[in-house]
Amino acid sequence: MRPAPHKSEILTVAAISTLLENNYFRAGCVAVLAIFAAWLVELIMGKTLAVAAKRTKTDIDDAVVDIIRRPVFLSVLLYGLTWSTELLVLPDRFSHPLLSLFETLAILIWAMAAMRIGSVLLSSISAKSRPRSMLQPTTLPVFDILQKTFFIAGGCYFVFLAWDIDLTAWLASAGIIGIAVGFAAKDTLANLFSGIFIIADGAYKVKDWITLEDNLRGEITHIGLRSTRILTPDDVEITVPNAVIGNAQVINETGGPWPRQRVRIDVAIAYGSDIDEARVVLEACTKGAPFVLDKPSPAARFRKLGDSGLEFEVWVWIDQPKARESVIDDITSRIYKALNAAKIEIPYSKHDVYIRQMPGYPKV
Repeated sequence: MRPAPHKSEILTVAAISTLLENNYFRAGCVAVLAIFAAWLVELIMGKTLAVAAKRTKTDIDDAVVDIIRRPVFLSVLLYGLTWSTELLVLPDRFSHPLLSLFETLAILIWAMAAMRIGSVLLSSISAKSRPRSMLQPTTLPVFDILQKTFFIAGGCYFVFLAWDIDLTAWLASAGIIGIAVGFAAKDTLANLFSGIFIIADGAYKVKDWITLEDNLRGEITHIGLRSTRILTPDDVEITVPNAVIGNAQVINETGGPWPRQRVRIDVAIAYGSDIDEARVVLEACTKGAPFVLDKPSPAARFRKLGDSGLEFEVWVWIDQPKARESVIDDITSRIYKALNAAKIEIPYSKHDVYIRQMPGYPKV
């Protein structure tokens, strides 16, 4: 037969039972267990997920695991603190702010982690993007700002909900303010969106030579979100709003599979001249000319019978757009000298005037 428990044992069991029913003791135990659980979870992630991520070929998973380790640790800790606060059975004026504070901290921690993960993913995608894809290294800052704005706005929304703040009036005010700002800054917004589309489409890039509809020609020196800078052959830099370029026809001289371009020089010779001899003379003028490519080879083309002469075009190819004006000047000078040396007349505009009657004279 089991002996009766000693009086001291009865008191010890009663004391333990009373202690377990104490809310402060239970809350303290939960807080300690939360700290231990958080440490254990972080240790397991470091020993398993981090090691597994290092074995892969990509560095994205390594960065993601490194980013979420601390948020997971803090989330477990905050969950334990929330549980211990609920066990204390505090008055609502004390417990509600504490619970809202813990929830706010959790939202901010994961919002920051999400922004860092988003930046890592966007950087990885942009580094491997295709030439015509929207996400490229040049557009990376734009998308990074957009994803950060999204997570910040979402985090603020859930923080307001954690503190039981009604957002109806705030959203209505934000809508009115947004409409007002949209009307006030419509030109700025138009330039901003045009800049994003220009960078995303890749119609031109820095160092390209372009020509706009108003015959503005030059080299692209900078592409921004609001404007594009063009350096003209006169060494004058012009800043053009992106909205203007976005709605204009743009000729990219350095676009296409090769950077070379064809330069055409108009020439006219007098009627009665030998066109075969003229063709030989014109093509000989391009030999050894600076900046002119040998392939494709230069050529002289007989275009049409003009009003005052026989019209030719001399075609040469160059691979440096900035030398276009110099090439035209050099080839034109060579042509003039060669035609004079070959005794081939260069016509000028002539008009025959027939007078049917002179004033004061009888009709014929």
